[in-house]
Amino acid sequence: MDNREREASAMAQGLEVSVSDFQFYQNNVQHHTEEISFQRLIVRRGQPFFITLYFKNRGFQSDLDKIIFITETGPKPDLSMGTRAVFSIGEPNFKSPWIALIKSNGANFLEVSLCAPPMAAVGQYLLKIHIDSFQGPVTAYHLGEFIVLFNPWCPADEVYLESEPQRQEYVMNDHGFIYQGNKNWIRPCPWNYGQFEENIIDICLKLLDKSLNFQVDPAIDCALRGSSVYISRVVSAMINSNDDNGVLNGKWSEGYDDGISPSEWNGTVAILKQWYATGGQPVKYGQCWVFAAVMCTVMRCLGIPTRVITNFDSGHDTDGNLIIDAYYDHTGRILENRKKDSVWNFHVWNECWMARKDLPLGYGGWQLLDATPQETSNGVYCCGPASVKAIKEGEVELKYDTAFAFSMVNADCVSWLVYGGKEQKLHRDTNLVGNFISTKSIQSDDRDDITENYKYEEGSSMERKVFLKALYKLQSKEQNPRGYSQPLEPLSDSISPPRPKNVNLKFKLAEPAYMGMDLNFALQAFNLVLQIKDLKVNLSAQSILHDGSPLPVFWQDTAFITLMPKEAKIYPCTIPYSQYSQFLSPDKLIRISALGEEKNSSEKFLVDKIITLELPSIVINVLGEAILGQMLIIQVIFENPLLEEVGDCVLTVEGSGLFKKQLKIIIGILKSQSKASVTIKTVPFKSGQRQIQANLKSDKFKDIKGYRNVNVVSEL
Repeated sequence: MDNREREASAMAQGLEVSVSDFQFYQNNVQHHTEEISFQRLIVRRGQPFFITLYFKNRGFQSDLDKIIFITETGPKPDLSMGTRAVFSIGEPNFKSPWIALIKSNGANFLEVSLCAPPMAAVGQYLLKIHIDSFQGPVTAYHLGEFIVLFNPWCPADEVYLESEPQRQEYVMNDHGFIYQGNKNWIRPCPWNYGQFEENIIDICLKLLDKSLNFQVDPAIDCALRGSSVYISRVVSAMINSNDDNGVLNGKWSEGYDDGISPSEWNGTVAILKQWYATGGQPVKYGQCWVFAAVMCTVMRCLGIPTRVITNFDSGHDTDGNLIIDAYYDHTGRILENRKKDSVWNFHVWNECWMARKDLPLGYGGWQLLDATPQETSNGVYCCGPASVKAIKEGEVELKYDTAFAFSMVNADCVSWLVYGGKEQKLHRDTNLVGNFISTKSIQSDDRDDITENYKYEEGSSMERKVFLKALYKLQSKEQNPRGYSQPLEPLSDSISPPRPKNVNLKFKLAEPAYMGMDLNFALQAFNLVLQIKDLKVNLSAQSILHDGSPLPVFWQDTAFITLMPKEAKIYPCTIPYSQYSQFLSPDKLIRISALGEEKNSSEKFLVDKIITLELPSIVINVLGEAILGQMLIIQVIFENPLLEEVGDCVLTVEGSGLFKKQLKIIIGILKSQSKASVTIKTVPFKSGQRQIQANLKSDKFKDIKGYRNVNVVSEL
């Protein structure tokens, strides 16, 4: 048989695939997924990726062979629902938005460009082909699996983010800071998001499959996974365990012996891996910053630009009237059992970037999402996405949960004095809620204040106008998305001006409040008028949790102060460490308050201050150059700041790209005011900017934190 006869014989045979190459390395680099893996194909929708088909007997001939591609996702792939697609090379198919084009055609191979549409459902896909050759049989091949993610680099994707520095920060950065403390003492807490660590992408996809929506109807759930709004609501619900065996069990009271205290966590990876390893059993325990950090990891992993937001003095309005009611006794102590409204010392949520085609024009961009289980939304513990722009403009009727989000940053606070079975209104504060709303800066360790994104300047006419607009919308339309039944505050009361004060009280710390030291502070009293004022002031101190829940009062005092006209006086106070140490909450927050009244007057006035006790930070030294694949020596130095011995000391260290898993090092006992150090050896396995996070816990404190940024180079 001559060559011509052999070629004719080969042409008569069907085209047979011997092997396929998904070009993991090249595709993943181009799709910004190389940090996740080089061992599997992970692509972003709306962007071409390339595969090569190698044939046994001959090459692809367009006049003889027709190759049909089939992609499927979910347990019940369906053409009509978009979870199954059938498309062929170079042929426009209006039934399928998937695209296949020839990149190069060789003697025994064909390189094809494939592209998922920019609205494709995210998740795990199966790729198959059918080959229909002239005079040959139809053959089918299962080529393999790949993952499709959201694509903030694609202008047609609803999560498109134009700025490359923002994409690097809000999608690619695997570490950052979560701000804690109080508005007078803002502390950055380092966090290892670790969204590209081993198996995290699989855990994130499993999380979607564990949702209530998937359990009810997996076909519809998978079909809706092309929507960032839908995905964000599912993830918001799944991060907490209240409805669905989600990732984290929240706890705000004391006692974490059957789990891990929320303040001890350094990062997300250990939490997600524990949840996955136990078959979806909720991890104990989380509070708001842990919920938000875990959600940030999941959303960045899926490709949705996400950042973590802290709101200081955050309102929790349980009855939906945009008013936070707080009740006090005659000593200024918070009464917990009156009403469940509260002001959290700080509260942490997320913002995700997405278009909002379900809202009027102009309300896309950053959207508030809150995974902390506070109130239900459509019967499930989730919150958002609520347009940040809609919150600022008081458009509280826009979905989702915008009225609740508005109250967190701009509710009014009314203080009530409870005595003799009666309630006396002390004052209304329009400025208390929503201060120093903070997030990490782009590609730096600085803090950005984004309060102006959420509301107009406090005290401005525009801020009051928006507040009244929001209140009017809730009243006139009787729209209450969370099903509240309580009557709303009368509009007339919302605009009544405060009465002028005769006396002003203020607390001031005499020195920084360090854990283990006595608290020294002063009550400053100012007479604002030309008459003599005789005051009786009841002072008290109590520990509080960061969500505003009070613990028992441990210190009280009474001051009698006479003020001459326009006079100012200082009343010094000291609370010894020995008195407050046994009453401290895990959050190290102490609330001091003063309730004053004038002699021969019914006028009463309340002032309080939240003190966050400062702890020393951990010092981390990197000894030598950090080089990929070479031994790196790290020194961690810490101390016991107390005047007493502490036990059960454990150091936890982690860092994506630096440690394969979280390290726990038993330290044991630390003597009074003593220093200690630990030397750790590791081999960096990823280059670029990395961060080491460390936490020291003991039987006396839970969260001495430290971090160190490390630049790992490929070679010197």
